[in-house]
Amino acid sequence: MAKRISLPPLSEAQLEIMNVIWQQGETTVGEVWDDLKRQRRIARNTVQTTIARLDDKGWLKHRTVGNKYLYQAVYPREVTQQRMVGRFLDTVFEGSAEGLLLALLEQQPLSDQEAARIRDILDSASGNQS
Repeated sequence: MAKRISLPPLSEAQLEIMNVIWQQGETTVGEVWDDLKRQRRIARNTVQTTIARLDDKGWLKHRTVGNKYLYQAVYPREVTQQRMVGRFLDTVFEGSAEGLLLALLEQQPLSDQEAARIRDILDSASGNQS
């Protein structure tokens, strides 16, 4: 499992901004705002404040180029996803991966391709490769 990072959890609004930053790589407040305002109404100041807080909390880092700050995620999306799933697994399912998988499978059916990929992953995880 990925190394646990000790940062405060992300809210939905913060995660929405992090997704834009992960997609863009290194970006400015204005570029994040431009992306988000295509999806919904959001104030530039809201984006700027949220990015500043993410930077202060250690989720983002920045460098200055001229009079602009360029922001970048400290951790890749995959590391953050693993951390969030781990926290969710611990708090909601008391650490039961089986419980999580059963809940997911009851929520939404799998395609044949998804089921085959999951079988391969499970076989690899349990050492039962055919």
